[in-house]
Amino acid sequence: MTAGAAPTRSGPQPVLALLAAAHGGPALAVGVIAGLLALRSDLRPLDAAVLTGAVLTGQLTIDWGNDLRDLSRDRAVGRTDRPLVTGALPIAWAVRALVAAGLACLVLSALVGRRSALGNVVLGAGAGHVCNLGLKATWWSWVPYASAFGTLPSVVTLVGPAPAWAPLWMTGAGAALGVGAHLLNTLPDLADDERTGVRGLPHRIGERPSRILAVVLLSAASLLAVLAPAGPPPPAWEWTALVLVMVLAVLTLVARGCVPFRTALAIALLDVVLLVAAG
Repeated sequence: MTAGAAPTRSGPQPVLALLAAAHGGPALAVGVIAGLLALRSDLRPLDAAVLTGAVLTGQLTIDWGNDLRDLSRDRAVGRTDRPLVTGALPIAWAVRALVAAGLACLVLSALVGRRSALGNVVLGAGAGHVCNLGLKATWWSWVPYASAFGTLPSVVTLVGPAPAWAPLWMTGAGAALGVGAHLLNTLPDLADDERTGVRGLPHRIGERPSRILAVVLLSAASLLAVLAPAGPPPPAWEWTALVLVMVLAVLTLVARGCVPFRTALAIALLDVVLLVAAG
């Protein structure tokens, strides 16, 4: 199939391929986190919905932009899990979806206020595109993740009649979670990335140091979420979750095979729960 050509079969296949190219899991996860934080911040339901849409559409632009930017690299290593590579998704469809999502992100971000829009468009989605356009192949590949995840709580708290930046501990927890997620997400593709010249922080320090650093950062995010907020002592369930994080951290460091990746991912999920609860 030639670039930008219409699909050869009728039906929903290109739409499904478009969703696959959006890496729906991570994009949806970030959108859900934003939505939960918005609900915890007692925003009006309409404001919470618009904010969630703004964050989600921004994430979609990053994912579609990433697949378009990496098309030649993915072809070089024979990726069969990329719809653009296999031809299941015409390039023109991906470009149109990227433009539509970008416009939606700008409009929805503007509706929730200029301060929140600045955080979401520039420090969130904008940082992701900077990563796609080349930063991910440098020592500084972690910076966009720290920026986007660290800013996400403030994207929420800057909405409403009394906008304010999120507490420093929440920004730090979000940044630690983002960088830890970056390290984990990169590990399965280290070899393919190296073959095509992509050498970010995880590639430069290696698989085991990346795993150790991810565990340290994710555990730090858990500690911040439980111990840093002002107010009454954390409830019992948060202490239980913190103990579970420590157990999973040890397993991540000593286990072999696919277990370390799964346990580290479980820590990241617990971090999200603790961060939303603390929000």
